[in-house]
This record gives sequence, C-alpha cells and structure tokens, in this order.
Amino acid sequence: MAKDIHKARDRSKESTLPPYFNIDPDSALADLDAPTTTRGFAEISEACSRGRTDLASRGLNEDGQKQLRLFSTWEITRYLIPVAQAHFRRVLKQNPDLPQGQVEVEGGAKWFTLDEVLRLRAFFGAQGSKSKNYLPYRPKGLPAKMVAVANFKGGVGKTSTAAHLAMSAALDGYKVLVVDLDSQGSMTSIFGGKVEDEWQTAFPLLARHYGEHLRLENQRRLDRGDPPQPLDDALTAAMDMTAGDVIQSTHWPNIDLIGAQLNLYWAEFQIPVWRMAARSWKLWDALTDRLEADGVLDQYDVIFIDTPPALGYLTINGLSAADILLVPMGASFLEFDSTGRFFDMLHSTFASIEEGENLAARALGRPEIGFEWDAVRTVITRYDGAQQGELAGLMQAYLGPVLSPHKQDYTALIGQAGEQVSGIYEADYRDFNRETYARGRETFDATYAAFKRLLIGVWRREVGEMEQEARAAQ
Repeated sequence: MAKDIHKARDRSKESTLPPYFNIDPDSALADLDAPTTTRGFAEISEACSRGRTDLASRGLNEDGQKQLRLFSTWEITRYLIPVAQAHFRRVLKQNPDLPQGQVEVEGGAKWFTLDEVLRLRAFFGAQGSKSKNYLPYRPKGLPAKMVAVANFKGGVGKTSTAAHLAMSAALDGYKVLVVDLDSQGSMTSIFGGKVEDEWQTAFPLLARHYGEHLRLENQRRLDRGDPPQPLDDALTAAMDMTAGDVIQSTHWPNIDLIGAQLNLYWAEFQIPVWRMAARSWKLWDALTDRLEADGVLDQYDVIFIDTPPALGYLTINGLSAADILLVPMGASFLEFDSTGRFFDMLHSTFASIEEGENLAARALGRPEIGFEWDAVRTVITRYDGAQQGELAGLMQAYLGPVLSPHKQDYTALIGQAGEQVSGIYEADYRDFNRETYARGRETFDATYAAFKRLLIGVWRREVGEMEQEARAAQ
C-alpha cells in the first residue's frame, strides 16, 4: 500500500510539471508539418489576403465601399455643435433650407450625415452666438500644418493615434489629408483606400521631385559641355503627375487620402540610388516641396502623415515635412528605452544631414540649413492606470513637457473598432448605449483636445510673429 501511495504522489508531481517537460520526440514529429519553401510564403500571404478582404468587407456597403454612419441630434449637440437640443430643433424648424435629417423610426431621433453636420456647423458659425466657437480656429493665409506620427517601435498605436486624430479633426470641422507612408497600408485600410500599385501612393511625388532636380542638373551639364543623365521611363512618367493624381476621397466628406501598399517599400531602395546619382538632390525635401508646389497646403487645414516603423527614407521625408511630431509609446520600460533610442537616431540622422549640407554651403557662401519643428510631443497610449501609473510618472519626470500630460487609456471600444477595421468615432453608440459610448470615447476626446491645444498654440505663435514683423516694418 505504501508503494502505491508513493506512486500516486509521483504521478501528482509529474502532472504539475511545466508543459515544456517530457515532450515526446515522436509525438512532436507527428505534429510537425512539411518544411516551408519560398513558395510557402506566397501561400501564407494569399491566405492573409483572403482573410483581410473578408474582414475589411464587414465595414462595406452594398457597393463595396466604406460608408460613414449617421449622427443623431443628441450626439451632434453634445460633441459637434455646442447648442442645446431644443435650440437646435428650433433652428431647423425656422430654417427649412437647412438639412433636416432623417427619422429611422416614427417619432424617433433625427439622424444626419457628417456632410449635413458640416453644413449645419457653417450656418451656426455665421448666424449663431459670437461667444461660441462653432468653427475651429484656423488663421487665414497660413498653410496647412503637417503632423507626423512616428516611432520605430511597433505596437505602440502609431497608426491608430494618427487615424483617430484625423477623425477627431474632421469631426471638429477641419479639412484633413492623411498621407500613408507605411507600405503595410494599415491607415489606407482604415479609410477604405483603393491602391493598386506604387503609382497611386506618394512614390510618384518623390520621383517627380528627383526628376525635376535631374533636369536642372542636366542643364548645368549641358552648359559645361558634359553629357546629360537620361531620365528612365519611370521618372518620365512621374514628371506628368501631381498630388491630385494620387489623392483620393474617403467615406469621410472632409478627409482625403494618399494611400499606401506593399510596392511603396520599393522607394526605400530607389531613393538611395537616385541620391547616389545626384548627390546634390535634397531627398528630405521631396514630399514637402511637391505638396507645396501642387497647392495641397492651401487646400487642407491639417495633414497627418503616418510613417513606417523604421527610420528609413520614407520616414525621413515624413519627419522633414512635419511641423508637429507626435511619438506614441506605451508606459513600459522597453518602450521608454526604445523611444529614447528613436530620438537618438533622429538626432544623429538630421545632425548628419545638416553637417553635410552646411559644410558645402559654407564653402560656396550659401545660407546654411537647419531643421526645426514647431512642437514635438510623446504620447502614452494603451494606458492602464492601475498597472502603469508609477512608471508613467517617472517617464513624465524625465521627459517633462515633451511628454503630453494626457495618457490615452485602453478601452473596450478599441478592440471592437479594430475587429471592424474602423475607428472609434465610426462606432454607432447604439451598439453599446449612450453612457458606455460616452465613457469609451472620453480618452480619445482628451487626446484630441491635447493635440488641438498644441495645434492652436503653434498657429497663434505664427500669427503673433507675423503681426510683430508687420509692426516692425511700419
């Protein structure tokens, strides 16, 4: 009997061992599939593509397009146009030419498209109380502000942050352009973009910038009696393209998109080839110069640039173009450490560019260059106050004003939006209830409020500098 007891104890001990003990080699072999060849990667990719199409189609209408939901009177008066519901209804009744909305059930609430909301906001901005800000602050005569969202640490909510800020700005009444420089194309998927190849991305804008530089260089070569460098077929094609050829509308009436897809990654190989052929080409100015030359900075209020999770040539273009740089990160040691290394790489990269350019500028007696950003902020995303409060406080102490005091909480709405390939603001509150929806969007509203304060401050500083220059000139 004693032996049986010991055997039972041994079996009990064996059953509590970690699962990585006592793995039978023959059993493991039976579970193993065949070795993977290069073709195997294509098969996995095709499976993912089918799944992606299936998931993305869940947010499409009967025509295969994404469609933005409607907004109720309650939502409009609480979040979009600061008026009482009774006054809102009274204004609609007194002005039958205004959008009147639609009723889904007899006696129910009225629902409006965002385009109708924008028309209503414009009316209140022109006719409503002057003490209320119906229209967002936007100085006249100044170009759009470009905002890059970047970090080479994956999984920090970079694309999600950029997308939700773009949606927030659109709901606030700004005209928004989203530029997807990440060849993974996640931002493009969120906004329902259709991109067949690299010629529907930012690539032809970069190619045209190089082509124009090469033409000027060739003229100098001819003037010196040297043979010109030929423009290949790709560069020749790009010379006829403008930003208008790659900007596409989205299911948001005031958000447009320059999309991305896998072929855009080719730019990371092509740009250094162009740079080697023409060392005087300022590749970091390509995106900025083309957007400005094509009038894009006058057509929009805010331009959000989603960059790849690496400090490559596309990211350098996005960062160089930006007036405001936002760096999302989680409240963990590894993400804090990685973000610090990201800023170290930013310093090394742009200091190297400045040093190389200014060495030549001084030799030729030309003005030196210097990169400058109106504001740089890190933003804590996917925050869990119960678990990460102490570390977040430590990060704040070290980074000071560079770290935004607002921390974006993780909410259940994030998971649902991700499953439906959409943003939080695209979720219909009737899928939850008003209270749950209101609580869920609070953290994103606060994130946008912190960003908008930054944006308005940057614009106001620029206006103040212009006013000061005007006074000095008198």
